[in-house]
Amino acid sequence: MVRNKDLPTPERRKARSGTAKDGASARKRSAARLTVVEGPGDGLGSGIPDGEIPDGEGSYDGSLWRESPGGRGTDGTESSNVEPGGPEPGGEEAARVICLRLLTSGPRTRAQLATALRKRRIPDEVAESVLGRFAEVGLIDDAAFARAWVESRHHGRGLARKALAAELRQRGVADGEVRSAVGLLGRQDELATAQQLVAKRVAASRGRPMPVRARQLMGMLARKGYPAGLAAQVVREALEQDQADGGGSTDLAWISEDGSGDDWS
Repeated sequence: MVRNKDLPTPERRKARSGTAKDGASARKRSAARLTVVEGPGDGLGSGIPDGEIPDGEGSYDGSLWRESPGGRGTDGTESSNVEPGGPEPGGEEAARVICLRLLTSGPRTRAQLATALRKRRIPDEVAESVLGRFAEVGLIDDAAFARAWVESRHHGRGLARKALAAELRQRGVADGEVRSAVGLLGRQDELATAQQLVAKRVAASRGRPMPVRARQLMGMLARKGYPAGLAAQVVREALEQDQADGGGSTDLAWISEDGSGDDWS
């Protein structure tokens, strides 16, 4: 600021005061014009429930209907409300946004999405229309979900066909698709996985009475869905081999292959 030396001292003070006020007002006007712009992908989670389904299965970027990604509520859960000026609550657009948010975090079955829409009070007819459209374009594929689930849970957790079928039915997969998916695992696949599971634990059971060791190993396989006969065969062979390595020779024929009379769980 350049002072005007020709003005009297009081006038120079008034001029400086007026300039300061004008500057503050200008800053306020500028601040009022500021807006917040979110970058792409703000608010979207990328986690995989339970870490069980590989990335890339069923993910979607929202380009089909040009939905904008949603955020999370103050409690950390996904918000079911649409943004001001956005889709009408209970309408098809709101249902699409809800489904896309869920599919972005991981694959879902049609039944799981239908349950989520029902909890958010989306009318059944609207939900069916949206889910049908998602199925047509391949965003929902229960058969592919079931195959990926079997592959992941069998190799990652060692689950057998019985346990896998139960998990898929809990998620609303139809019986025909469940049978097709678990049918990808044969008896030899289950046998090899059961042997690996027992081999990892047999050494830790040493020093305990043989019936206790057998019961614990059989119980572990039973909880993972293995048939009693297969479990008994694997456990008996593993314990016999462990005895032979340690110089023992206890008869283990009492470990029944049909599991009759024994509560292994």
